[in-house]
Amino acid sequence: MSKRSNQSRLYVPEPPFRPGDKPDYSHISVPAKHTPYRPDPMVEAHETSEHALGLIRVMRFNGEIEGEWDPGLSPDVLRAGLRFMMINRAMDARMFNMQRQGKLSFYMKSTGEEAISVAMAMALQDGDMIFPTYRQVGILIARGCPMQDMMCQLLSNKGDSLQGKSLPILFSFKDYGFFSVSGNLGTQLIQGVGWGMACAYKGTDDIASVITGEGATAEGDFHYALNFASTYRAPCIINVVNNQWAISSFQGIAAGEGETFAARGTGYGLATLRVDGNDFLAVYAAMQWAAERARRGGGATVIEHFTYRMEGHSTSDDPTKYRPKSDPDEWPFGDPILRLKTHLLKIKEWDEERDEAMETEIAEYIRSSYKAAEKLGSMATESGIAPETMFEQVYEELPSHLQRQRDDFMIENAKKLEE
Repeated sequence: MSKRSNQSRLYVPEPPFRPGDKPDYSHISVPAKHTPYRPDPMVEAHETSEHALGLIRVMRFNGEIEGEWDPGLSPDVLRAGLRFMMINRAMDARMFNMQRQGKLSFYMKSTGEEAISVAMAMALQDGDMIFPTYRQVGILIARGCPMQDMMCQLLSNKGDSLQGKSLPILFSFKDYGFFSVSGNLGTQLIQGVGWGMACAYKGTDDIASVITGEGATAEGDFHYALNFASTYRAPCIINVVNNQWAISSFQGIAAGEGETFAARGTGYGLATLRVDGNDFLAVYAAMQWAAERARRGGGATVIEHFTYRMEGHSTSDDPTKYRPKSDPDEWPFGDPILRLKTHLLKIKEWDEERDEAMETEIAEYIRSSYKAAEKLGSMATESGIAPETMFEQVYEELPSHLQRQRDDFMIENAKKLEE
C-alpha cells in the first residue's frame, strides 16, 4: 500500500488583527455607488441573491444621500431617530458607570449599533413583535418605554416588574412589543418565526422581527428558523447583527471564509438583504422593504446588518485582550450617530446649538430617571423585593418540593420578624 502524499489538517480561521497589530481595513470595500438596486418587495426571492453579497447604503460620509433606497423620511423623523440614538448612548454610559460603582451586577453597551435597533423600531408598526437580543435597548427607547422602568429592571429593585428574576439587560416588556430577551442566544429565532406564523394563521397584518448576532448563526436554531420561515412563508424578518465579534471570537468562526451571513438565507429560498448597519437611513429602508414583503404574503427576509461593536461584549469583557485597542477607530463605516447628525447638518435641519441643547436635555433625563429608580433599591442598598416572591411567577403550578421550601422559608422568616 502506498503512503499518502498529502495529509489533511484542521483549519481554524484567525482574525486579521490581534492586540499589538495596526488594523488595516483596506480589504473592506465601501461601495461608492451605494448599490445594489432596490427591487419591488414582492420580487422572487432568488432575484435578491446579489443583495446578499452587496451592501445597501444611503448616506455618504459627507452627509449626502444617494440611490433608490432613500426612504424619504421627514426632518422630524430624522431628528427623532437622532434623539433616540443619543438617549441610548447616554443611558449606556450611565449604567456602565453604575455597574462599576457596584449599583448593578452586569451591563452590556450598544455603542456603534444604535442605528439598527432605533431604525428597526421606527420602521415597524406598533403591533409587530420584536424578538431582540441583549443589545437592542434602542427599540424600547424608540417605542416609548419609560426610562425609569428599564433602569429598575437593571437594578433588580422593587420597581422591577420581573421582581429581580432576570439578569440585568434581559428586558421583557410585552406592552412595547419587546419579547423577553433570552441569555441563550439563538432560541428567540425559532420563537420569532413561530410568532409570525401565528400572525398569519390568525389573519392579522402583524409581523415578527427577530434578531440574532452573527455568532449564533452557527447554532441549529438559526437553521431551524430559516427552514420554517421558508416552508411556511412566515411573515417575519430575520436580522443578523454582524458586529464582527461574538464575545472574543471573530465573525469568521461562525462564517468561515465563505460568503456573507445574508447569503445563508439564499440557500433556503428566502429574500436576502445586506445593509450598512451604521447607516440609519439604509437600515430603515431595508426594514421597511422587508416588512412590506412580509405583510403582502411574500414571506420572510434575511437581513445582515454589517456593523461593529465599538466596546466590550459586556462589563465582564476587556476587548483589548483579543483585538487592537485602536480597532474601533479604524472601522471604515464610522459612528451611526455622527453620520445621521452630519446628514441633518448637510440638509440644514440641525445645528450645533440644538445639538448641545439636546445633549443637555438628555443628560438631565437620564440623571433624573436613574435617581428615581435608585431610590427603589440597588445592589448597594436593600432591593425592596420581598424574598418570598422568588417562588412566584416561575411555574404555573408550584412543584411540591418548592412548596415545602416556600413553607419552610415563611416559617423561618416569621421567627426572625418576631425576634
